[in-house]
Formats: sequence, C-alpha cells, structure tokens
Amino acid sequence: MDLITVILAVVAGAAGVLISRVLFNSQKPKQEEKPLAEVVPEKDLEGEAIVIEARSKAKEIIVEAKDEALRIRSQAEEEARKIKEASLEEARRTKEGTLELEKALAIRKTEVETKEKDIEQKVKTLRALKETLERKQEEIEGLHKKAQDELERVSSLSKEEARNLLMQSIDKELAQEKGKKIREIEEEIKHTSEKTAQEILVSAMRFGATDIVVEHTTSKVKLPDEEVKGRIIGKEGRNIRTFEELTGVDLDLDSSQGEIIISSFDPVRREVARIALEKLLADGRIQPAKIEEIVQKTQGDVEHLMFKAGDDLCHKVGAYNVPRELVQILGRFKYRFSYGQNMIEHTLEETKIGIALAHELGINVDVVRLGCLFHDIGKVVTEDEGTHIQLGVDLLRKFKIPEEVIACVAEHHEDKPFSSIESAVVNLADHISGARPGARSEDYQSYATRLKELEEAAMSFDGVEKAYAISAGREVRVFVSPEKVDDYSTAFLAREIAKKIELEQSYPGVVKVTVIRETRVSETAK
Repeated sequence: MDLITVILAVVAGAAGVLISRVLFNSQKPKQEEKPLAEVVPEKDLEGEAIVIEARSKAKEIIVEAKDEALRIRSQAEEEARKIKEASLEEARRTKEGTLELEKALAIRKTEVETKEKDIEQKVKTLRALKETLERKQEEIEGLHKKAQDELERVSSLSKEEARNLLMQSIDKELAQEKGKKIREIEEEIKHTSEKTAQEILVSAMRFGATDIVVEHTTSKVKLPDEEVKGRIIGKEGRNIRTFEELTGVDLDLDSSQGEIIISSFDPVRREVARIALEKLLADGRIQPAKIEEIVQKTQGDVEHLMFKAGDDLCHKVGAYNVPRELVQILGRFKYRFSYGQNMIEHTLEETKIGIALAHELGINVDVVRLGCLFHDIGKVVTEDEGTHIQLGVDLLRKFKIPEEVIACVAEHHEDKPFSSIESAVVNLADHISGARPGARSEDYQSYATRLKELEEAAMSFDGVEKAYAISAGREVRVFVSPEKVDDYSTAFLAREIAKKIELEQSYPGVVKVTVIRETRVSETAK
C-alpha cells in the first residue's frame, strides 16, 4: 500500500496548491490601487457580494478537488490492484513452468538411464558373441588345415602343385571358350559390318552433287557473219597474231562455219580468250591496241571470277579462314577439267560425300573437309614441276596447313599407306565421285588401249598366269603360278612389273600392282 499512500499525498498536495492559488488570485489587489492602509477595513467587506462569490467559488473548488482526489485515489487503487494481480499471475505461471520443466527433465533423465542400461547389456552380449565367433574361427581353421594335410597326403601333391594343376585346367577351358566367343563375334561383325558399310556409303552418296558435267577441251565463239573472220585476221594477220600472243591460245577459223574454235592446254587462257573475243566482236573495233586493252581487262575480270568461285566453293563446304592465296588457287578449278569432269563440281561433290561419311563414322569432320577440298589443288599449280600430289603437299606446307590434312592429300591416291581413318575416307570419297556414271568422259579407244597395255606388261613376265587391270587402270592384279613363283619371289615380281609400267607407259596418277599367289590341292572321293 505504499504506492497508494504516495499517490494520495501527491493528489492532496495538488488540491491544496490549487485552492491556495484561487484564494490568492481572488484577493490580490491591482497594481494601480492604493496601499492597504488606505483600503476600507476587512470587517466592512464581509457583506460585499464579491467576497461572498469568492468564498462560494472556493468551496466549489475544494469540493471539486476532493472529488478529483477521490477519483484519482480510486484509479490508483484499481491500478495497484491490477498490478498486484498481474504480479501474482506471473508468479503463478512462472512456478507452474518451473514445475513442468523439472518434470520433463526428470522424465528425460529416466529415459537416458534406461538407454544406458540397454546399451551396456548389448555391449556385453556383443562381446560374448565375438568371443564365440573367434573360438569357432579357430576351430574352422584347424579343421581346414587338417583336411588340407589329409588331402595332400592322399593325392601326393603339395598345395602349390594342386593349385597349378587346377589353374592349367581352367586356362585351357577359358581359352577354348574365348576362341569360340571370338569366332562368334567375328561372324556377327562380318554379317552386320557389310550391311552397315553399304548403308553408310549410300547415305553419303546422297549428299553428293548429282549434276552430270561433261566438258570439252576447246571453246567455241559464234560469229554474226563470215565476214568478221577477215577482220579478226587483220591486215597481214596482225590482229590474230596479236590476239594469240597475248592470250596464249590457237584460233581455228576454218574448221567450223560461223564459229571460231579456241584451243589451248590451259583452260584459264582459253576462257580469257573466249571472253575477250566476244567483247571484241561486240565492240567492233578489232585492232592490236584494242585487243591488248580488252585482253588485259578480261584477265583481271577472270581473276576476280576465279576468286569468287573459290570463295563460293569454300563457303558451300563450310571451310572458313582459308588463306586468300589458296582461295584464289581453288578458283582455278572453275576452268579446270579432269577426264571431262569439272574440278569445282568434283571437289564440291567429293567434299559433301566425305563430310557425310565422317559424320557417320564419328571421325574428325574438319580434317576430312579440308582434305577433300585440297586433295587436287596440285592440278592447278603450273609454276612448278612434279605430280599433282607432290605439288599440292608442297603448296599446303607453304601455308602451314595442319599435317593431318596434308597427309590426306598425300595419301588420297594410295601412294602411301593410310596414316589415319580420315585419309581413307578422303580416298573413298574421291573414288565415289570419280566413278559414278557420267562423272567423267574419256575416249573409249584410248581408255581400252591403256588397260590392255597394262595387262600385257604384266603378262610379259614368266610365271604370270593372268593379269587384270581394274579401278579405271589404277590397279593391276596379277595371278602367278605357284609352281613357278614362290612366296619370296612375289615381292620382287611386283616391283619389276611396276618398274616396267613406269618406264614404258603414260597414265594419270599412280598404278598399284598386286601379285597374288595361292596353292590349291583337290582330291576325288570314289
């Protein structure tokens, strides 16, 4: 109750101060009034209305102050009661929480003690079981040793000897099973691989260019009338002579009426001459100065056309970042033909086939792509001497092309054994492109003569029974008599036949000589 007493004392003090201020303010004289000595005596003011009113107000204020004090006291007592009740409730709750916690701790302690006892019991059981197992293990080892000694005594074999004998028997059985399994797998692979290879080749050939391109080694220009031939020849033949000197071609004005036949071993020169002659005929001013001007301009235009053709070829096969000089050389394929097959079309076709094969086989597609693209680039290198394979290899090394690609170029005619599967794919794609019907044209008589000469060269050696030229004259298969030629002489015979063909005959690419010797023995059952 100390708090209530303090509150009541404060309220009473506040009420007293309030009453004192009211009385003081009601009786306080004004500053302008006279001193108290001059005022009417107090007893004369008792009956004044203002005094009566002031006293009445004072009583009212006192009553109000008391009421306010009582109200404040009641509120204070109520607040104190509520505070006390809240304190008692909090204390009760705290006590109940403490009891609950103590109860939970006691239960947890009991559980822990129970688990400890269970664990101790399990540990004792496991120890006893371990001891039992150890005793059993010792007994088993003793019995095993005793049985092993008895077995060695009965079989007269030591442990190592018996082990080796058993391993030999197992190895023999495993070898037989392994050989049988290998044969089964080989048969299965042989059965499925041929079908898979056929499917891959057919699928790859579908990606090749299918246009049949047959070209000739001469070009023709139609004339508007026969009188133009005289203007082309010029006075004393100066026009035709200037034209042939600048272009490096021969003009045949007499073989065909209404046409001029342009012939040259170089297809680029022939194309320059054809375009320049057409421009001269369109211009009409045929004279040495004009001829020189048009030929020079045409040469620049053809160079530009060849670069564009090489660039288009690279983009069609997906070969980027190719050196500009190589792109320019590849553009020469536009006017280069091999057995009547345009080199641009052949390279595009072969590269598409090679890429398809590489995807099917899961090998390096980029190496095959560049190998097919550059495989015949040596055919348009006219500055140096050598086979087109060697010229191509030297050119690619000059521009630091990867060695894997160079190997594909060097091996695409099987001059060297294949160093990678990519080289074999480039070779196969080249064969597919060149061997399809209509891809190449060649004089039948000269082709047949060349094959016959190859066979005759092989048949000229002793011991040779049969010889066949195959693969368009790129290979000669020679069958020898086993009675006259032994195994050691076959290599010497193959080398001698190849040397004879190399010295006496002319042929494109290379010719592979294969000598076959086999022995057959037959008997008749009666």
